[in-house]
Amino acid sequence: MPAENLLVGLVCLALVPLIALRIWRGLRDGAMPLYKTRIGRDAGRAKFGALVLLHVVLLFVIAAIALDLLFNLEPGTYLPWS
Repeated sequence: MPAENLLVGLVCLALVPLIALRIWRGLRDGAMPLYKTRIGRDAGRAKFGALVLLHVVLLFVIAAIALDLLFNLEPGTYLPWS
């Protein structure tokens, strides 16, 4: 395994709990951070829901990248469209 795969995989793996914590805090507090502002539920359910959905998708993508790099998974083995 090349060293850069291990390094990037570990960085991605470290980001997963941070993103999950950000989602959990956003749902608990009712506001998601976006750059220097916060988008709250009062700004609109659609905006808040889209931001939460974006974070959830990002969480799964980063987790898949971490698993791929750390365990040398072949893309065709777990993605049906590859």
